[in-house]
Amino acid sequence: MIFSRAEMEFQDFILIAACSLGFISLCKTFVRFVKWVWVSFFRPAKNLNEYGSWALVTGSTDGIGKALAFQLASKGINLVLVGRNPSKLEATSNEIQEKFAGKVDVKGIVIDLAKFSGEEISNMVEEGIKGLDVGILINNAGMGSPYPMFLHEVESEVLESLMRVNMDAATWVTRAVLPGMLQKKKGAIVNIGSGSSMAVPAFPLGTVYASTKAYLAMFSRCISLEYEQHGIDVQCQVPLYVATKMIRGFNTASLFTPSPEMYSKASIRCIGYEHICTPYWLHSVQWFLIQRLPDALLNWYLFQFFLKIIKQKNNGEL
Repeated sequence: MIFSRAEMEFQDFILIAACSLGFISLCKTFVRFVKWVWVSFFRPAKNLNEYGSWALVTGSTDGIGKALAFQLASKGINLVLVGRNPSKLEATSNEIQEKFAGKVDVKGIVIDLAKFSGEEISNMVEEGIKGLDVGILINNAGMGSPYPMFLHEVESEVLESLMRVNMDAATWVTRAVLPGMLQKKKGAIVNIGSGSSMAVPAFPLGTVYASTKAYLAMFSRCISLEYEQHGIDVQCQVPLYVATKMIRGFNTASLFTPSPEMYSKASIRCIGYEHICTPYWLHSVQWFLIQRLPDALLNWYLFQFFLKIIKQKNNGEL
């Protein structure tokens, strides 16, 4: 078969175009990888003291919140700790003051975020931070169902508490601290979300928890646009599994399930940067791999995984 000169030139053009597109795609992938390495391991953390001398942390007596409080104290930032249990709040405050003797002040605000109305929460926070230079807010308080459950099986009280703690409280606490940040034209707000709302297409049998965390992500995106012109950095951090008491079966630290202390070190380094981020580097690797899988496969696996947990619970194995 004999090709004309024009046909051969066209084939050469197609080959060159295909190679060029492949090279550009490869370069983009390489650039993204280099950026990820820079962000995960080498990018310097921001000087958090520039936001203000105080930080407010909700859900500060356990897990991620407590670990973040210790990390902030290590930077010389004074703390306002919000929790529902007075004795645990006092114990955490004493631990921090003993470890950082004379370096930081710690103040506690006792609020049961599941029981007070939004306006009551806002008023109590406003009163608690009056006169303080609060530059950082960590909305960490959160709760989930004790076990995977079908929606109709979740008790109404648990359902109400889930929505109040995970959505209402974060909204009203943020509203309470914003005026002070606006006045000085700087601040940082960090909302702790969840991979259940973003890394996977669905989160069956954990429906309400994942949905409330999806609210936090959208809430963060919106107020980020509203207040970035006023010098306020808003961020939603999206961890996958962290070894906390909230997550049954994942409360032992491992390489892919970091301890709260491990996670908090990565978390602190990200404050003030991306609007949505996954601070712990192996979580971002997991997320990348998950995104390569078909949605149908992920949905099937998660549903079967949680059904197995329900069966173990019913058989008294948990």
